[in-house]
Amino acid sequence: MAYDERLAARARRALNRPELGCEDGLVEKKMFGGLAFLINGNMACGVVRDEMMIRVGPEHHEEALAQPYARPMDFTGRPLKGFVYVEREGTESDDALEGWIGRGVNFARSLPAKR
Repeated sequence: MAYDERLAARARRALNRPELGCEDGLVEKKMFGGLAFLINGNMACGVVRDEMMIRVGPEHHEEALAQPYARPMDFTGRPLKGFVYVEREGTESDDALEGWIGRGVNFARSLPAKR
């Protein structure tokens, strides 16, 4: 499955902003049929087709789903609690994209680092 290279490039730029502090520990990995961004070994976000995949965590799942253009991540046919897809319209502006990515980064940082 292919992913939107332009959206991936925008995500990379957002993740490399000093405000997020992801310079150390940021890794790209192909997974879920797209491209995932991991921080200290924990997935924060990714790009699948032309949508963002954001790991918000179980405690923020319902709150994230209440946002415009968000829907459950259900690539296997069963929703994955703590993960949402954000449609292209929900990440058109850089501010919106950075806001979603920030949610994923915050959750990934709350987890213990993986080796």
